[in-house]
Amino acid sequence: MVHVVLLLISLAALPILPKPSWKPSGTEDPIFGILGLLALTVGLPYFLLSTTGPLLQAWYARGHKAALPYRLFAISNAGSLFALVSYPFLFEPVYTTRQQAGMWSIGYGVFIVLCSLTALRAVNAPIAETPQEAEAAEKPSASQYLIWMGLAACASTLLLAITNHMSQNIAAIPFLWVLPLSIYLLTFILCFEGSGWYRRNPYLQLLAVALGSMAYGMSSELDFSRTMKIPLFGQLHISGLAVPIMLFSLGLFTCCMVCHGELALRKPHPRYLTQFYLTVSVGGAAGGILVGFIAPHLFNAYYELPLGLAACAVMVVIALKHDSQLEWFARWRQPAPLVALLLTIALLAYVGMQVRDIGKGTRLMVRNFYGGLRVKDSGPIAALDTVRTLIHGTINHGEEYLAPSKRDIPITYYGGGTGVALAVHDRQARGPIRLGVIGLGTGTMAAFAKPGDYVRFYEINALVPMIAKGQFYFVPDATARAKVDIAMGDARLSLEREQPENFDILVVDAFSSDAIPVHLLTRESVDLYFHHLKPDGFLAVHISNRYLDLAPVLAGEANATGKIGRIVETDDDDTQDLFGTTWVLIRSPESGFSKEIQSRSSDLAHARKIRLWTDDYSNLFQILK
Repeated sequence: MVHVVLLLISLAALPILPKPSWKPSGTEDPIFGILGLLALTVGLPYFLLSTTGPLLQAWYARGHKAALPYRLFAISNAGSLFALVSYPFLFEPVYTTRQQAGMWSIGYGVFIVLCSLTALRAVNAPIAETPQEAEAAEKPSASQYLIWMGLAACASTLLLAITNHMSQNIAAIPFLWVLPLSIYLLTFILCFEGSGWYRRNPYLQLLAVALGSMAYGMSSELDFSRTMKIPLFGQLHISGLAVPIMLFSLGLFTCCMVCHGELALRKPHPRYLTQFYLTVSVGGAAGGILVGFIAPHLFNAYYELPLGLAACAVMVVIALKHDSQLEWFARWRQPAPLVALLLTIALLAYVGMQVRDIGKGTRLMVRNFYGGLRVKDSGPIAALDTVRTLIHGTINHGEEYLAPSKRDIPITYYGGGTGVALAVHDRQARGPIRLGVIGLGTGTMAAFAKPGDYVRFYEINALVPMIAKGQFYFVPDATARAKVDIAMGDARLSLEREQPENFDILVVDAFSSDAIPVHLLTRESVDLYFHHLKPDGFLAVHISNRYLDLAPVLAGEANATGKIGRIVETDDDDTQDLFGTTWVLIRSPESGFSKEIQSRSSDLAHARKIRLWTDDYSNLFQILK
């Protein structure tokens, strides 16, 4: 009944929406703020939901001697999988955040009622197992607890490491993270459903293939990002990016099937069911802490994947050594520690080569909560056409010529003819300007600064200013002729706390990856931007994105705020190191747009209509290209 009392107390946490007081104040490490926010909003309900599953299984086993309580674990994971894949289609497109929180709260209340009724029934139900039978149940050894924890930790580590690898090193595709998480949950379902789908011998062979294939797939010599086609079954083709995605998805499935399958084979007597699930949960949490919290502070790149592959191989060997029922492994049981040691040495040697390859040709590698950043040079520093590039995962965040005669030329997304260049030239024709820029990158926008201008950057990642000032010249050179400031912290929160800046142009350049900051694209954010603009100022939004079409979102914002907009698109120009870009310029209808801008752009109002994005509603699925 203690559990029921805690469930009733947890109702005080509803609805599960954060309060404004939890907004970050500046440059503090977001990890602890996020953990604190989650703990005080969904912490107690989540903890109770997580512990109710094992508790229900224990109650079930208590009253049903011949039943299989572990099957309920598979059913609970099936529910999690359904919720995961249905949310983007059934809930997010229809309901606002507050409506979703209300629906969840109602569902949680129903859950508490059902759980209370089940508890009353379990307390009054006769115990199916005699005390003698319970005492006869084999007690798990300390080594079994460690193996449970190690297998669970390996699976969760690989889940997060492969998710990071896919999104950072293969393709920044929205919703790509759903695929590995679905695979992870699916393997739990398959391994704990009835007698389970895991068969040791074939899966151990597949594991060897999977580990080797993924290790090879991490090689820096392989480039799947090109638009190559791989013939399959004659006329059918698979695009280049699909190959590594399938490789690592199948590899994750195999590794998780082995880890979770070995866990399922080691299920203890129902008397020790809760200890089993607690140990598995601790192992899963340990893997999450390693990848989510420790690795960003310990590593300067994503090394946890090769380390996770090595740990998985070693953990499986250790688990097999301690399986007394594995007859074919009996003759290898004594030398198993030596085999594990040799395998560890071999895999660590390979990890060393991967570390070397990751840094190959890289001038600088750093990493924190926001991801890994790399700085690379295209050739010798003294060469006239050598460019220095800032890369975040697979996304190019800006380039600069290193030759002194060319290094102040805006290139990549900001060259002449782009939307932002047209807006800057329009305003500078009237005199010095005040320029606000959300997203620092390499600091390319500082190249537009002329004597008397003021440029204010807003940047959330503390590593970026260090790189922009220490590895690139745009910002240092601009400070010699204009005033340049960098405001650290979330741009929207910074703007909310500042007095009106009276910008001539406010540039929003934060949407090139898959994880776009939605709070910078809502109706409320656009109102805030114009609060900081002069009456005839420009809002310039960079919306170049391989997978998301943001024009309909901005069209809705412009219409809702009574503004007009133009879409300026430019093509690649390799001769000038210019990328194909899409910019949206928005300003008041009274100010209008110059003939030059109109001749190079199209009307934003012609973009397709979608539901207005607000702080309470957004839907990424509807803007997928």
